[in-house]
This record gives sequence, C-alpha cells and structure tokens, in this order.
Amino acid sequence: MKTVKQIMSTDCVTATLQDNVYELAVKMKQFDIGFVPIVEGRKLVGVVTDRDLVVRGYAEKHSGSTAVTEVITKDIETITSDTTADEAAKIMAANQIRRLPVVDNGELVGVLAIGDLAVREIFVNEAGEALSAISEHEPSPVHS
Repeated sequence: MKTVKQIMSTDCVTATLQDNVYELAVKMKQFDIGFVPIVEGRKLVGVVTDRDLVVRGYAEKHSGSTAVTEVITKDIETITSDTTADEAAKIMAANQIRRLPVVDNGELVGVLAIGDLAVREIFVNEAGEALSAISEHEPSPVHS
C-alpha cells in the first residue's frame, strides 16, 4: 500500500509570520498556487489560502501590509508521511479539503494535494470520490 511519503510534494513554497498579505499574494502568483504553509523554522504554524487572503484580508479592507497573523488558518488538519494514500483521501473527503500538510515530528516535510492522488494513478477511485464529495459541498457561483 502506497504511503503519502511516496506521492507528496516536498518542494513546498512556504512563508513565515513575518511576511505580509502582499508578499503571500505575490508568492501565489509567482508559483501559481493558492495554498502557502506558514512555518517558524520548519515547524508548521498554519496555512494561508487564496480564499483566506480574499475573505479575511481584502474583504475586511486590510491593506497589503497586513500581517499574516490576520489571515492565517491555525486549526488545520495534517497527516504524517506514513499515512496511507487511501486514508489521506478519506480525510480530504471527510473534511472537505484539497490539500493536506504533511508533518513529521512537528516539522513540515511536504504537502499532499488531491491531484497527487489522481495524477500518480494511485487510489484513483478514492481521489475521484474525495473530489466529488468536496465539489458537491461547494456553493455554486451566483451570476447577476
């Protein structure tokens, strides 16, 4: 059975609590990502998503110089590198999330995205079911 360590991304773009909202937005644009783990050294302290920037940042009229602490999500689901791909897919579906930070001994060692499950052709059915379950619960866009 495949473990997360075999399929996770290890070249993660990260930021620190010293960064600001603008710097996070630039990283997201530069690397074409919507999820940035926030670390102190290698210790994971939270994550910021593109949605966090919009909802907790710009929609609250915060400027680009606003501290990461204003938009960070601290209560996050994590997994260890020895978690099975099957279990990771179940956690993603149950928690309606597309990315899981991988933490061993308190340190960020990688990120598992739902695409990692499908692209690697490992547990494709589970990845598809997880994505389907996540997508079913997303609000549909409202058009004016």
